Amino acid sequence: MNLEQWVLCPFCKSKTRLKIRDDTILKNFPLFCPKCKHETLIDVEQLNICESKEPDAKTQSR
Repeated sequence: MNLEQWVLCPFCKSKTRLKIRDDTILKNFPLFCPKCKHETLIDVEQLNICESKEPDAKTQSR
């Protein structure tokens, strides 16, 4: 039996249009919230959802 749950927006905590199962694995997935119009990168593994920490872009030196 697979467990399912809705992905909640990390900012406003409302449901998004995405549903995940316990065997879902996502890396750097762009999650968009239709309510607050926020987009954030998330990682998902075994129903654990966390925000993806991406290093800031550095300026290119010549």
